[in-house]
Amino acid sequence: MLRGIKNIIFDLGGVIYTIDYQSTSRAFEALGSKDFEDVYAKVGQSDLFDQLETGKISKDVFFQEIKRLIPSEISDQEITDAWNAMLIGFMPDALDCLSKLNGDYRIFLLSNTNEIHIQEIKSRVGEVFYSDFCQLFEQVYLSHDLGLRKPHTEVFKYILDEQGLEPNETLFIDDSPQHIDGARKSGLKAYHLKDSEKIGELLLET
Repeated sequence: MLRGIKNIIFDLGGVIYTIDYQSTSRAFEALGSKDFEDVYAKVGQSDLFDQLETGKISKDVFFQEIKRLIPSEISDQEITDAWNAMLIGFMPDALDCLSKLNGDYRIFLLSNTNEIHIQEIKSRVGEVFYSDFCQLFEQVYLSHDLGLRKPHTEVFKYILDEQGLEPNETLFIDDSPQHIDGARKSGLKAYHLKDSEKIGELLLET
């Protein structure tokens, strides 16, 4: 898999950080939302979440719009807690893998995320741990900072151009099939990481 590869772009959720979408769905349904998975799931989401993940709306606007979807009276904190319920934690084996790859490859992070999740992750692990994590990568690309998100080819082209990467020398790893399709359309080599797979077993034992 790594033959001819000089650069690796990693997704965050589901690859390096454990995510449980069902936990957030259950949390919102407990607050009164019906069929939350119809508007947000691993394989796709409504425009509201796209806007949050590309920084086009603030978290305050996000809270207002979520309240329109839920008939019962709920607080911003309840929405925050439900939204963050999917965040489980960093995968120790993945962090070890990144440390071992660092220096042999140019490695980057590309995540569809939002200010609420990043604030929560920083709060849970601490600023020092989070900073050390980011230092594992040559550059960290977060969708809400970029204004671009996967699977759109524009985000891949942006990284390739900014970093001077050759697409055929660059491997992209993600757990969402639609993101893999976007990467391949951009000329990158891409691997769809299955739920049972770990990047250490995939990259360090080949």
